[in-house]
Amino acid sequence: MERGRGKWGSVSRGMIPLLGLHTVSEYSRLDRKPPITALLLAANTIIYLRPKIFHPFLPTIDQVWFNPHLILKYTDLKRFFLSPFFHINESHLVYNMLSLLWKGIQLETSMGSAEFASMVATLVAMSQGVTLLLAKSLLLFFDYERPYYNEYSVGFSGVLFAMKVIINAQSDEYTSVHGLMVPTRYAAWAELVLIQMFVPGVSFLGHLGGILAGLLYLRLKASYSGLNPVRQFMRSFSHALSWPLRLVKSLFRNRPRITGRGIAGGRIARDTLLTWRCDACTFDNSGRLNVCEMCGTGRTGDAPSSPGPTSEIRDLSLEELRRRRIQRFARS
Repeated sequence: MERGRGKWGSVSRGMIPLLGLHTVSEYSRLDRKPPITALLLAANTIIYLRPKIFHPFLPTIDQVWFNPHLILKYTDLKRFFLSPFFHINESHLVYNMLSLLWKGIQLETSMGSAEFASMVATLVAMSQGVTLLLAKSLLLFFDYERPYYNEYSVGFSGVLFAMKVIINAQSDEYTSVHGLMVPTRYAAWAELVLIQMFVPGVSFLGHLGGILAGLLYLRLKASYSGLNPVRQFMRSFSHALSWPLRLVKSLFRNRPRITGRGIAGGRIARDTLLTWRCDACTFDNSGRLNVCEMCGTGRTGDAPSSPGPTSEIRDLSLEELRRRRIQRFARS
């Protein structure tokens, strides 16, 4: 998250096209394309660019700044839920989206799209709620009104800090955080301190709230063995949206295919398409054919399966059968 109320949407420096190219390059390497990560990237970018077609629906950044005082005073849920998806300037957006691209691909491919979507929704609510609680606590116990309680901030970085905690929770390795080697599981804490020291205008409370939300999510997930209601909702919602595609697939999947060995790829009614067995070579042919596809022997009888072998066929030698098959394939 970034603090302040500076000018929103400064002049583009060409970073967004580079972000798009990098995203396409990363996705082209993947066998399975994570859809929720792509949706989040697109949503954050579209909200920042604000195409004219979306002007009637999108609030301005002044309407969604995360401000604990305004949220609690007016019960402003719009500020609570929408502020993570707004960014102050292009560099703020691109830095967060590059981080989301890397973290989102890892998490979504490992846990599945439905669970990843439910996790993101949970982390948005948790990180915002924890930040709000911290700001109110600092006001009540330490009288920190100006620095935190009346602070304005936006951005997706609180959720990204929570994701970082979740990714690194079980790691026993070391990693470099801006040149400093630290245990990977504590990388988010090190980044919190270093960013606050060297990057001006960032929201310390927003980032801290994200880290605590990630820890809380892991604790709740470990202690709760039942069904995740958010995940169940996401699965039901995606299931409902995909029913037209499933219907089309089922129609094409159940259509019968006629091959050299008869029927394949689905069941059909007996009176619609029958098969008959050649008395000479025992090959199963389509009921629409009157000549055996394998050896060229004519179909005998009108029944679905031919009657017992005639004396002519019974007297055929194996060599004669081979010769007939060769002639049949030569004609076709």
